Amino acid sequence: MKSISITSALALICLSLTTAMAQTATSKIVSAANAFLAALDETQRPKVLFAFDDQQQRQRWSNFPTGFVPRGGIDLKEMNAAQRSAALALVASVLSQRGYEKVQQIMEGDEVLKTNEGSGPPAGNKGGRPPLRNRGGNALFGKDLYYISFLGEPSEKTPWMLQFGGHHLALNITMAGERGVLTPTLTGAQPALYTIDGKTVRPLGRESDKALALLNALDESQRKQAILSFRLADLVLGPGQDGKTIQPEGLKASAMNERQRTMLLDVIWEWAGIIHESAAAARMAEIKAGMSDTWFAWSGPTTATPGSNIAAYYRIQGPNLVIEYAPQQLGGDPAMHIHTMYRDPTNDYGRKLIAK
Repeated sequence: MKSISITSALALICLSLTTAMAQTATSKIVSAANAFLAALDETQRPKVLFAFDDQQQRQRWSNFPTGFVPRGGIDLKEMNAAQRSAALALVASVLSQRGYEKVQQIMEGDEVLKTNEGSGPPAGNKGGRPPLRNRGGNALFGKDLYYISFLGEPSEKTPWMLQFGGHHLALNITMAGERGVLTPTLTGAQPALYTIDGKTVRPLGRESDKALALLNALDESQRKQAILSFRLADLVLGPGQDGKTIQPEGLKASAMNERQRTMLLDVIWEWAGIIHESAAAARMAEIKAGMSDTWFAWSGPTTATPGSNIAAYYRIQGPNLVIEYAPQQLGGDPAMHIHTMYRDPTNDYGRKLIAK
């Protein structure tokens, strides 16, 4: 009988446990998806379901309010209390606890924008704010203006896709058996710092703080490589830029020490860790495998007031990863209006899983 080393045995046990966790997560997600569909009435259900190969719907996401860029599916405003509860339970099932908290904070921030920013001038004016309502008189902001849709039918084996998003949020989650792919996903915030029930909330605060900590951990030579000589004001690979490529810039992770690389991975986790834990673990393993060819680039101010967000753009780019953090420079404080993008150029919309 062939012997097996303790290390190999432990690796097999870990693999088995990870697979079991993923299968359990998939079962829970599919169950939550079917519970949501069952809660809809006969007129709502067809609005939510799209063909899995519907490319137009797959790419119908944006950072703009839904009144400017219509989404497919139905929004939370169209649902009764039980349906909204089922919809949010589904979103929670496919995300990690911290990921779902981030989504809730982004949505709550949009409600704050609706309540507090309504007196600002329309987009294109000096203040740079869009009007509260579109030309049809419909509200543009608020935590009930987030849409949910399916491409394909929920399944534990056959690939399908869940979309959830609205202003400053676009989750594109492809499920294929025990695998889950979160890219492309957009997270943003406006205001990026607000107070509710006496508590200060920064939906993207960790993304800001951890990146600045990494920049400050670099030595002078490394900083010269990481900090770009020009300013970037917005996302390069944002909505409508599927398939576009950009040249890596900045400081390569292979030129960092172990502590700095660990800090870089911790920044990346803020996006990769949005999805549920078993899918996030698999994703981080992919990213770690390409760390030697991963780059960190910074553009803009290199300081920030403690407790506030940075006003600088930064990008993390590897063989299967692009992350962008982009404060908005037009009108007002750029640290209070942030767009971020998370992509896998090799597997956006789970195309590698679908090919299998």
